[in-house]
Amino acid sequence: MTNELDYLSRRVAAGKLSRRDFLGRAAALGVSATMANSLLSSAVRAAGPVKGGTLKAGLQGGESTNSLDPATFLSQVPFAFGKCWGETLVELAPGGGVEYLIAEEIGASDDAKTWTMKIRKGVQFHNGKEVTPDDVVATLKRHSDEKSKSGALGVLKSIDTIKADGGNVVVTLKDPNADLPYLMADYHLIIQPNGGVDKPDAGIGTGPYKVTANQPGVKHGGERFANYWQPDKYGHADQVEIVVVNDPTARMAALQGGQVNMINRVEPKIVDLVKRLPGVTIRAASGRGFYPFNMFCDTAPFDNNDLRMALKLAMDREEMLTKILRGYGSVGNDMPVNKAYPLFSDDFEQRKFDPEKAAALYKKSGHSGSILLRTSDVAFPGAVDAAQLYQQSCAKAGIKIEIKREPGDGYWTEVWNKQPFSLSYWGGRPTQDQMYSTAYLSTADWNDTRFKRPDFDKMVLAARGELDEAKRKKIYRDMGEMMRDEGGLIVPFFNQFVDATGKGVEGWVDNPAQELSNGHALIQCWLQA
Repeated sequence: MTNELDYLSRRVAAGKLSRRDFLGRAAALGVSATMANSLLSSAVRAAGPVKGGTLKAGLQGGESTNSLDPATFLSQVPFAFGKCWGETLVELAPGGGVEYLIAEEIGASDDAKTWTMKIRKGVQFHNGKEVTPDDVVATLKRHSDEKSKSGALGVLKSIDTIKADGGNVVVTLKDPNADLPYLMADYHLIIQPNGGVDKPDAGIGTGPYKVTANQPGVKHGGERFANYWQPDKYGHADQVEIVVVNDPTARMAALQGGQVNMINRVEPKIVDLVKRLPGVTIRAASGRGFYPFNMFCDTAPFDNNDLRMALKLAMDREEMLTKILRGYGSVGNDMPVNKAYPLFSDDFEQRKFDPEKAAALYKKSGHSGSILLRTSDVAFPGAVDAAQLYQQSCAKAGIKIEIKREPGDGYWTEVWNKQPFSLSYWGGRPTQDQMYSTAYLSTADWNDTRFKRPDFDKMVLAARGELDEAKRKKIYRDMGEMMRDEGGLIVPFFNQFVDATGKGVEGWVDNPAQELSNGHALIQCWLQA
């Protein structure tokens, strides 16, 4: 049996047998679908990537306001297209460590305050210029400048100085931080010629594809860069294209009809149906992503913690997980971190739906009248249904929720981080420090709950500089407890990233860091002949 399956899997890899026929024969031999797919994936990888063709993705998360300036990246399309044309110093590996890209190696002083990054030689920008340490310095300085409004600003605030030293870049920190290499993987920190200072939205980077089309909210495209430095690993298709398809039904129809080869954000409620479609493969990965209901802690009526706690207790998390994610996730606990993070404490009591206590706290808050909650299809898969389900559970506590369904175009620029109660998504970050620094420090531009506590800020800095893991874990536990009980986050669940690929797409690697294999799907996958 094993010899037969090995033979058949090699035929699939050579394009002489369909995946569907292979799985059918495997089932006839009594082999599970999981084992058969594993054997097939191994055979395809062993055969090596196939070069050529055009790889197309239909993605949610594109808007007419999008820019190629990496500092401005907010949603899925800029994130995924940025991975096509640009590269950071390091990248997050599927196993959780760092993979070196523009940086060849990174070393630290004993006190973790001085970091030396050796810059890889021979890497070219798309304009023919070779990357230098000065380009890296300029990039980091631009993103750490308050004027840039960079999404990476929060994680760079601890930097004191940045300078080039021969073939290296030396970064000194105000305080120790053992996590600095992970911070350099932030997707905003694409290395650009002269840091992008001259023209930040030029779309010139070192990635496997050169930008050929940029129509924000419509489509983006690239052609293979002939001088890319690691052509055997990335950039197998001749061209890549991203078509913005924010409607989930239209997105699935495009995949099923062969107009695109992959899509993001498959709605959990249709996953079981999609699994039965010929040639379509569901790609699901658990990780650190979560779908929050954000409340501004400095804006009435959410500036009252009794009201915030009432709204947290009025959330039926188990029902949400079952009806919205259909089990493709795990229950949240009103913190932005979970057991996927290093140094996470798993001894927190799980918050449960308690309409009676929620009603008592709501009455104590003194608020009356309805509370406006804003949502949109682009917030996360099932976000509109989630808002309606929450409206029903709040009603059981005597809390009236008014829902406003916002259009997808403009949601991330006019609603998220602008309106006091709205639905959102976070893909998570590699470390607790980066998650807290990006979104919950008082000074963070992306503080989308307006949780501004000097005592919390001190804990973030203390944990960052603490090299004793037991002590650091204790600080993180205290931070999580403060966030859970006093913050503006309602986290009903942590999601799986659920994407899908069409017929002939190979080379997919599950990566828990973000959707679409941490944005690498278009550059690492290929079309089987």
